Amino acid sequence: MSSPPLHPVKPKLLIVDDDEVIRNQMKWALGNDYDVILAEDRKSALEQMRLQRPLLIALDLGLPPAPREAEEGLRTLSEILSVDPQAKVIVITGNQEKTNALKAIEQGAFDFFAKPVDLQEVKMVFRRAALLSNLEQENIALRKQVIQRDFEEIVGESLPMQRVFSVIRKVATTDASVLLMGESGTGKELVAKAIHRASNRRQGPLITINCGAIPEALLESELFGHEKGSFTSADAQRKGKFEYADGGTLFLDEVGELSAGLQVKLLRFLQEHRIERVGGRETIQVDVRVIAATNRDIKQEITEKRFREDLYYRLGVVTLVVPPLRERIEDAVLLAKVFLQTFSLQYQKEITGFSGEALVAIKSYPWPGNVRELENRVKRAVIMSEGRFLTASDLELPVNEATVSKSLKEVRDQSEKEQIQKVLIQCNWNISKAASELDISRPTLHVLIKKYQMAKDPE
Repeated sequence: MSSPPLHPVKPKLLIVDDDEVIRNQMKWALGNDYDVILAEDRKSALEQMRLQRPLLIALDLGLPPAPREAEEGLRTLSEILSVDPQAKVIVITGNQEKTNALKAIEQGAFDFFAKPVDLQEVKMVFRRAALLSNLEQENIALRKQVIQRDFEEIVGESLPMQRVFSVIRKVATTDASVLLMGESGTGKELVAKAIHRASNRRQGPLITINCGAIPEALLESELFGHEKGSFTSADAQRKGKFEYADGGTLFLDEVGELSAGLQVKLLRFLQEHRIERVGGRETIQVDVRVIAATNRDIKQEITEKRFREDLYYRLGVVTLVVPPLRERIEDAVLLAKVFLQTFSLQYQKEITGFSGEALVAIKSYPWPGNVRELENRVKRAVIMSEGRFLTASDLELPVNEATVSKSLKEVRDQSEKEQIQKVLIQCNWNISKAASELDISRPTLHVLIKKYQMAKDPE
């Protein structure tokens, strides 16, 4: 006799409200989708948090002993997040208490509603919160298993980064030269590492050299090596980066800084796969794949005769543009959270997240210094902060009050868009399958695709 099919486990939802009627009403409305747990005050809420570890919490800010004030509710919020920093708390407050709602967001609440609540809207927000929580858990699990990840150091779920990952996968297993283009701080070196680690050369060395950081007089020797006596200080034979990279990959960062003479020598290697040491008379064959990177406009450099066109085509058998952070701003919060985890551990700080205001500021800022600037701002904030949550002030980011209020809905919409986009990519844009995964109808999915102006990336 076969056993009955197992039902999926419902996410746990804790409802904290001193009004029994409201508690029962929400339990009745949400009981089909969630395992509902009830609490009437701070003490019972914290007991249920420790016992049940709910994924979602609906918290009325007006709790006894002073239900007309928000202090007890805000204190409860703080203690809930101390039990589980990953919990998604949706606060409920009076219609005229927007200030308290924003305080709750700054303290780490996911969202808020004013009374009387619209149950349909509540359901939608809880669903978004659950999806986001699942996404975060997936990310945490993936980061704990980095050995199984394709690109362990690159963080990004945006469509522009999915395109980057696609190119990496296609080019990695070939020996084609790759030219990485993009602004400073976008992570071009991380992309070079990812290509090498996914390649057939991953057992060989990855040698990196910054062509702009070494004086021209020394760079030739650094790249190609030299023979004893070839110049004044050459008191012994010395191998260059090409020889050290034999059997592996050589990453030439800031290749646009190469002099005309070194461009010629690099071109000769790419044509013949042979080098000649400074002061040497014989050529040496080396098996090296070249990945180069630049933040310059190479086409303009060619036009102005500062970079050889034939070298450009040799280097850029495959050209990959690494997008600036402002063009994948949805990745900024994800990156910020990764940096926060890293630096909190490094500096032994008990910082559990970002305030709602900080998250809005991160998404609103253009990030001219790209990922490197974001990393540095989070690092500095972790070192200097004395609170449990990093604020926009800690990050030294501008805050516009009108933008904060406007962006609360935008943050929710962005979360929904990111989840839909992720599922569509996973399902190869099979609408029926994606709708099933998202637990919505096909017409609803079509409406959302149109709303968020999403389109399948052309092959």
